[in-house]
Amino acid sequence: MIKTVSPATSLQGTITPPPDKSISQRAAIFSLLHDGVSVIRNYSPAEDPQSALACVELLGAEVTQLDDVVSIKGAGREGIHPMTDELDCGNSGTAMRLLSGLLVGAGTPVKLLGDPSLSARTMTRIIEPLEKMGGYILARNGAYAPLFITREDPLAPMDFELPIPSAQLKSCILLAGLFGETPTRVIETIPSRDHTERLLQLDVKEEGTKKIISASRADKIPNQSYTIPADFSAAAFWLVAGSIVSESELKLEATGLNPTRNALLGILKEMGADITIENERFEGAEPVGDIIVRKSDLKAIDIKKELIPNCIDELPILAVAMAFAEGTSVISGAEELRHKETDRIMAIAKMLDAAGANYEEMNDGLVIRGNPDFSFKSGKFQSFHDHRIAMASAVLSLKGSEDSEIEDAECAAVSYPGFWEDLEILGS
Repeated sequence: MIKTVSPATSLQGTITPPPDKSISQRAAIFSLLHDGVSVIRNYSPAEDPQSALACVELLGAEVTQLDDVVSIKGAGREGIHPMTDELDCGNSGTAMRLLSGLLVGAGTPVKLLGDPSLSARTMTRIIEPLEKMGGYILARNGAYAPLFITREDPLAPMDFELPIPSAQLKSCILLAGLFGETPTRVIETIPSRDHTERLLQLDVKEEGTKKIISASRADKIPNQSYTIPADFSAAAFWLVAGSIVSESELKLEATGLNPTRNALLGILKEMGADITIENERFEGAEPVGDIIVRKSDLKAIDIKKELIPNCIDELPILAVAMAFAEGTSVISGAEELRHKETDRIMAIAKMLDAAGANYEEMNDGLVIRGNPDFSFKSGKFQSFHDHRIAMASAVLSLKGSEDSEIEDAECAAVSYPGFWEDLEILGS
């Protein structure tokens, strides 16, 4: 689908961004392990969480879904009985990595499949530690899905220091550890998203600059009945759009404010964005609030390596903000972007190039020479079948002087099925 986006002179209105994909998938997977019924409200209709939900059902959970309310009767740690030899994770790296840990822990032989995009992403980072824990994983070319997972030897709990700040890797190891008689400890030196330890109420200790998260069979799996917050990563597109489009004021209701997810808030505020938060509260273990953003004058910023894990998904849309900021902005230490749904550093560069922005591509990031008066006529943007690139291109298109086109725009549905409708509502 080619989507045409017209220039906007103003964005006004109130919306609730879509449910958080990461939390939705964790809620479903953790509900499988809970020995009881969890009722999850505002469950994400996006493709990835639906893939995770289907996998959970095939592993023995009883799932009932009515609109955005999902009821899951868990199988418990001892009751995981696959109804099939194959589980299709679709495009969800979260589902594949977390379920790999769960299946190694449970000792359940299953083949995990993915779509062509997911099957092109390396799984080496989870394969090596899971095999040290006693799992056996046969992967295509030793690194890629499909993954044939089993465990015949006893589970070997271990101490594992994260080589990179990765919430999916951390969660994978902790889920395997939940089946161990003694604790598995994940040692984190650079913070990553902490949804798993929050939702599972795992023991977390601080030792100097390190955070140590422990998981074992002694940990009771809590009920997962709560309302999923709105996705901060989805709200990020409107935070930038509201900051750069003239005469804009947007309110984003019930948005997740997890401090390991919302670095973009601080980054945009440091750039000069007019952002306020109202009605702060908790939904389950997660903080939420209503975010208000107004048009503002932005200035350039350098994004240091230590901030990257906390804003990795927001970097495509942050690059758009940088194009309209005064001065030269730098994103560095973000080589992980090259291993997402597509090579996102390359995709961001192509997006900026299509609009005629002034930038330089680096191995681990970008240098963007911004200009508040930057203007372009129109653009023909490639999404590279990447939902975040498609939506970032749409926000960039709002600043053109004529209509722009975005190829394969339907991919936005991977994380934000109603994105194009919300764009029309706010632009009207």
